[in-house]
Amino acid sequence: MKHPWKGKYGPLLIAEIGGNHEGNFDYALKLTDLAIESGADYIKYQLYSGDSLVSRLEGAQRNAHFKKFELSQEQFIKLANRCKAAHVGFMASVWNPDYLDWIDEHMSIYKIGSGDLTAYSVIREIAKRGKPMILSTGLATLQEVLETVAFIQSLDDRYKEPDFLSILQCTSMYPIEFKDANLAVMHLLRQATQLPVGYSDHTEGYRALEIAAAMGAEILEFHFTDEREGKSFRDHKVSLTKDEVLALGKKIEEIRSLEGHYLKRPLEVEAEHRVSFRRAVYPSRDLTAGTVIKAEDLVSLRPNHGIDARDFDQLIGKKLKTDVQAHQKLAWEFFEA
Repeated sequence: MKHPWKGKYGPLLIAEIGGNHEGNFDYALKLTDLAIESGADYIKYQLYSGDSLVSRLEGAQRNAHFKKFELSQEQFIKLANRCKAAHVGFMASVWNPDYLDWIDEHMSIYKIGSGDLTAYSVIREIAKRGKPMILSTGLATLQEVLETVAFIQSLDDRYKEPDFLSILQCTSMYPIEFKDANLAVMHLLRQATQLPVGYSDHTEGYRALEIAAAMGAEILEFHFTDEREGKSFRDHKVSLTKDEVLALGKKIEEIRSLEGHYLKRPLEVEAEHRVSFRRAVYPSRDLTAGTVIKAEDLVSLRPNHGIDARDFDQLIGKKLKTDVQAHQKLAWEFFEA
């Protein structure tokens, strides 16, 4: 099985259109086409109906909001096929379990949004599909994250494998200030769960995503739009445009190049400098044959010709067999054994 969290730039890039289409299918198509051109690995949507997500009585205003943003089954399948034709992944947070039967064939990865981290009945239905899951952790304590991970892993042993379950640091507010991104939590989540971790961004711009990539995030999720100007729906404000995603990809390539690899060794580009930058032991003054070397008779200088500077102490007390000049390159045969 291909590592599911591997993207073309390294970390998996998920462009979330989410509700930015605002219930307009033609606009959803436009955003999908732009996201395809952005180079994102996956394009993510949110599948729901207002009545399956928010109580009509306890959250009437939010219920009406989500009803306004609904797309139909046929429209989502068209979006999925659009992604497939462009060889870009289709992903969704499925907030209505009744939708799973018709959307599953289009899904290779499921996303569990922060709001559903404690919705065990919804998670159980998704886990039955046995496909990789990404779990966002906004709103949650570490204990709640660990409890949900344990619940998912109790449903299917596959979710104990790093290729089947991953965790995203997220702060569920739109937008958030940099100080609220808490990227360091990724280290805690990785250590506590032994699972791949990433970051779901709600800041403005893509600086936080760059930093997250440099900190080892394997998944980067961000909202996506065509333009932020003139939009009233809050998600547009924290969304990236096509050109910004392309720029992010370049930044990640730079970060990956700078990271290099873990093997510490002199690089080919350093080869000449190993001699010219390093020092050797030289006479500090003219010396005659028979001189017993003292520390003040020697000096460590560049370049590293003759006897390496690390052997300075080994020369102390040795007797010269020949005259030498100050700063003359030395050789071991100049000294009595």
